[in-house]
Amino acid sequence: MTAPFRFPRRARRPAARREPRRVPSGPRWGLRIGAVASVLLLAASGVGHAMVTGVETGIGRVDPFQGMSNRPGGGDGLNFLVVGTDGRDKLTAQEKRRYHLGGEPCHCTDTLMLVHLSADRDRASVISLPRDSYAEVPAHTDAATGRQRPQHAIKLNAAYAEGGPNLTVRTVEHMTGVHIDHYLEVDFTSFMRGVDAVGGVEICTVRPLHDSYTGLDLPVGTSRLNGGQALQYVRSRHVDGSADLGRMQRQQRFLAALIHRITSSGVLMNPVRFKGVADAMLGSVRADSGFGAADLADLGQAMRGFSPSSSEFTSVPLASLAQPVPGVGSTVRWDPVAAPALFRAIREDRPIAAHHGPAQARATVVDVPPGRIQVRVDHGGDRAVQAAKVAEELHATGFATVGAPSAAAPSAPSALRSAPRTVLAYDPRWDRSARSLAAALPGVQLRPVAGQGPVMRVTVGRDRPAVHRVRAEEPDQKPGGIAAITGDEAVCP
Repeated sequence: MTAPFRFPRRARRPAARREPRRVPSGPRWGLRIGAVASVLLLAASGVGHAMVTGVETGIGRVDPFQGMSNRPGGGDGLNFLVVGTDGRDKLTAQEKRRYHLGGEPCHCTDTLMLVHLSADRDRASVISLPRDSYAEVPAHTDAATGRQRPQHAIKLNAAYAEGGPNLTVRTVEHMTGVHIDHYLEVDFTSFMRGVDAVGGVEICTVRPLHDSYTGLDLPVGTSRLNGGQALQYVRSRHVDGSADLGRMQRQQRFLAALIHRITSSGVLMNPVRFKGVADAMLGSVRADSGFGAADLADLGQAMRGFSPSSSEFTSVPLASLAQPVPGVGSTVRWDPVAAPALFRAIREDRPIAAHHGPAQARATVVDVPPGRIQVRVDHGGDRAVQAAKVAEELHATGFATVGAPSAAAPSAPSALRSAPRTVLAYDPRWDRSARSLAAALPGVQLRPVAGQGPVMRVTVGRDRPAVHRVRAEEPDQKPGGIAAITGDEAVCP
């Protein structure tokens, strides 16, 4: 078998860089989704420059770097700013009705992602930038009015409406200190056609997902989504109280699943299939003029060696979720410690996620993070040693164990004190936590106890269950920390 292609490690770039060749800017599209279809661009297989050049001619061009100066210095690796727009002109009326795509485009970038490819091309780091992030845009010419505007505060997604790709890139570079090498812009049409071309993507969920605004309706378990359903999945923000933050997490999970689908389905190894996928989506994609056939071929060749664990995903750590700003509205503020640390890791070409290995990736995904579930372990009869072991193993897999294991209280039913099976007693108001804990104790008997409160009580029976490793669908965000997952933790098992 041929060894995967690897780029030689690049020397650190000097701060001064040759600016891309200027080309006239094409029409602006609006946006909501974006990052996912960029992977298809990066996945151009090494099928020869002749074919890739033919594919490359379908990419629309824009000059997001025109007139830029005082840019951040370059580091190791390659950085893409990927934005999504809600352009839908090429969708049929039936598709718009079926997938709830009525209304007018917003002419904004509701989804922005910073994608970093490591210098050795062994790792792709994807960072979601919240659309409502507080930002201060530099002085510029307003794209709608043509008037000169001084520096002022806005939400990050409004930079596109005021100054197009150029102002968006300038604002992101100012906020992150990361030098943007390439710009990619994707709309609804390219997203849907690209997903359909690879045969759909599998998504897993531990809870039902319903959103009447987008029409999303997914059951618990694994679902194969076509292009329209995938668009519903990544657009949905009314699934639960997490709003845009939950939507970003779903976009990241979908992107991981799409990378897995592309790298495992043979698309990169089959010139005919590759060209079909690329042609299906590139008609509505725009990129900077410096992103050409050679980049497509080289990046696609590198991705042949990718696996799910080669990718990692996170969102910018936040300090405030709803801070009002006069004239701007409710904004989110980036964490003043964790956010700079995240972008410093990108500039220094370092991983942002802990790679736990196959055992962690194979852990059962549960609805409630184990760290939020309080557990007390009891025992009946002479099972103190077994109870202590269960408590230790539950703590090791992340549960918040409380107190030392003790004998079941005298007031407990005799069936509990001498039960052949381990029993999990829980308050029905915390049933989601109980189900998540039960996933770690296969075969446990669930017993609802009204009024018990938030602490789960496990009484170890004669069966002495082995504790199964579990993990949350999304990692807990600790103050001052970076919550990131790898692709093998995001895709379906």
